[in-house]
Amino acid sequence: MALHDDIARWNRETVQPVTGKHPERNDGEFRTASGIPRKRLYTPLDLTAGQTDFDTPDGAPRADPKTETWYAEHLGFPGEPPYTRGVQPTMYRGRYWTMRQYAGFAGAAESNKRYRYLLDQGQTGLSVAFDLPTQIGYDSDNPLCLGEVGKVGVAIDSLADMELLFDQIPLGEVSTSMTINAPAAVLLAMYIVVAEKQGVSKEALRGTIQNDILKEYVARGTFIFPPKPSMRLITDTFRYCTNELPRWNSISISGYHIREAGATAVQEIAFTLADAIAYVDAAVALGLDVDAFAGRLSFFFSSGSDLLEEVGKFRAVRRMWAQILKERYRSRSPRSRAMRFHTQTSGAMLTAAQPDNNVVRVALHALAAVLGGTQSLHTNSRDEAYALPTEDSVRIALRTQQIIALESGVADTVDPLAGSYVVESLTDEVEQRAWEYLKWIDERGGMVRAIEEGIIQAEIEESAYQWQREVEAGSRKIVGVNCHQSDETSRLETMAHDPAVHDAQVKRVRDLRERRKAGPVTESLTALRRAAEDPDAPLMEPIIEAVRAYTTLGEICGELRTVFGEYEQHTTV
Repeated sequence: MALHDDIARWNRETVQPVTGKHPERNDGEFRTASGIPRKRLYTPLDLTAGQTDFDTPDGAPRADPKTETWYAEHLGFPGEPPYTRGVQPTMYRGRYWTMRQYAGFAGAAESNKRYRYLLDQGQTGLSVAFDLPTQIGYDSDNPLCLGEVGKVGVAIDSLADMELLFDQIPLGEVSTSMTINAPAAVLLAMYIVVAEKQGVSKEALRGTIQNDILKEYVARGTFIFPPKPSMRLITDTFRYCTNELPRWNSISISGYHIREAGATAVQEIAFTLADAIAYVDAAVALGLDVDAFAGRLSFFFSSGSDLLEEVGKFRAVRRMWAQILKERYRSRSPRSRAMRFHTQTSGAMLTAAQPDNNVVRVALHALAAVLGGTQSLHTNSRDEAYALPTEDSVRIALRTQQIIALESGVADTVDPLAGSYVVESLTDEVEQRAWEYLKWIDERGGMVRAIEEGIIQAEIEESAYQWQREVEAGSRKIVGVNCHQSDETSRLETMAHDPAVHDAQVKRVRDLRERRKAGPVTESLTALRRAAEDPDAPLMEPIIEAVRAYTTLGEICGELRTVFGEYEQHTTV
């Protein structure tokens, strides 16, 4: 019996080495509310269990040989290529996903308090939101930043702010995700130096920088430099992290923002994989071995309201990435082919009408992410259609994850929806349509060329337009918006932005410039400019030295602007 033998091999070669080091929760004993044992993994063999006419002489159940062949070719086993069923052999039976609430607002001191509050509430990882000036490489006292400082995230102008942001938070014990792109190398440098000051080695640091500039050109718009120098910065962080930060993810290739801009689930994974291919191509062109860095690439996806399609999407994209690494890049390491991803529930699906309904939507989105096998998860808050979330709303969002983990039972079995006719069909269909998009992009010269010509942007815009038309026509139902509406006005208390944050942050950065030593700042900027002018020179090292001198983010990015120039978005008709 091929499948029976494969299961025995999987248990022996893949599961036991893991459980020997990291035992499962509950000593591996899981039961339903009725006391029925939950197995670690269900396969076609379980479909015929208990049917005596299918039993083999030794009592082991027997599956249809066609079903066994289908299973082996399309699904495989958790923790093994093609990773359709998950990247770890025991998944959440061993350890729950990282519950990582995205947070940041005002100044570093205020955000530090929120992080410590979330950690006290049981959050298991930090996720930093930066304000718009930080995202586009300006200091808070730049006239362009008036009205935006600390508004949609935390303002970080220098190492001094980063030190305050992580005050009393031991960086050797937490995993930190930073949603930053164009100036990602600078913020990573700040994090490294803060860790040094805490006495934490680079080898111990765990976390992720988003560092995904291509999706900025098509979905968000917080770019600084043109594509070519931007790609240089990204691949240089690959090099540095590969050599110096073995536990750090040097990029989080983001489909989330592509989806939030209006893309379909198929477009989300197709365009994200196309971005990933562009990054890997650039790194390989520099001489990096794909197996030296691919294992530290991570991904970031949205989870929307169509639960079964979302589950199929997550399963499909893992399988596709494993195939791309194996066939396109000749990866020799199974670990390199294992796609690990963070998920955020869909902010675009939240409504200002009847905001308490968003609690239910977020639970639905979070459940889809868990059923799809995410490695970490952020749950949005009910009030995010209005403003940054309050502490009460954040706590409800975090409790949503904890209830799914501890009360639903879906975390007690690996890939619990596998074998469902609809889920397997959707997995295959989403994958097939995404492959067609990848072929279409390749025929147009790759993702960078397609972005420069505006054809990816046009595809997303068309999908967003079609969605909005369906909502307005009523063919796509949104509860509280175009059906089951209410005349009641929401009494939801929201978090108000304090205008005084701007003045306080401006004073802080100006005071820093007054008290720091000018010589090291000037020297570090000169060294950075020389490195930027040499296309073969590393950039992370001079950026780190500039950060150590308390050179500001705006000064560092300004020096790079002088050399690289700024990108201007081209529109298509």
